[in-house]
Amino acid sequence: MTEIVGSTNSTETIEFFFDPMCPWAFQTSLWIREVRKQVPLDIKWSFFSLEEINREEGKKHPWERQWSYGWSQMRVGALLRRESMAALDRWYEAVGTAFHLNGRRTHEPDTHRKLLGELGYSPELLDEALDDSTTTEEVHADHNRAVVTYGGYGVPIIVLPGDHALFGPVITPAPTGAEALRLWDLVRGWSEFPHLYELTHPKTEEDHRHIGQSFDTYLRSRAWRTIQNPAP
Repeated sequence: MTEIVGSTNSTETIEFFFDPMCPWAFQTSLWIREVRKQVPLDIKWSFFSLEEINREEGKKHPWERQWSYGWSQMRVGALLRRESMAALDRWYEAVGTAFHLNGRRTHEPDTHRKLLGELGYSPELLDEALDDSTTTEEVHADHNRAVVTYGGYGVPIIVLPGDHALFGPVITPAPTGAEALRLWDLVRGWSEFPHLYELTHPKTEEDHRHIGQSFDTYLRSRAWRTIQNPAP
């Protein structure tokens, strides 16, 4: 009998790899949270470093710098994850909203300290995370697992039930309501084809304008240029 792909009543667990500075991962996180409102879904948030995967030869690794835009923020996230996955969930949503939607430069330490205070934490939590070498070990472990186990080369990466990893969905704006659930059903259906590797929508000039408009706040707030090594 052929299994019908669709929403289930039992709780499913997925893993979601993200870098807080990635606008695509943030849009996908908005979508998966919308899905979670409608179906029983447990999200395990994990870290992935775009700074490391796209590091230029001869440049320092992000953990070798006193402060790295994404990596150092994820060390704060690692400390919060020890409290609970819900704490990390709340932090990532707050960081993403502040940076990608409101243009607050959370990649600057003082701004991040203020955000932590707004979340009810001590602003010094950032310094505590940076003083604890095991936080960088946790970020490193997540990143390496994404690369070695799942062949990760960017985010978002979603690991579906059955340990089937997908890059994406890469979409903006994030679907809501019934559209969010429809996309979830389509994404889950992909796992029925273990050797289906790519399905890409080529970007036209109109698509690039749409992306530029969607990510205008991000493009004005970031402090780096985009570097992307070719996907394997």
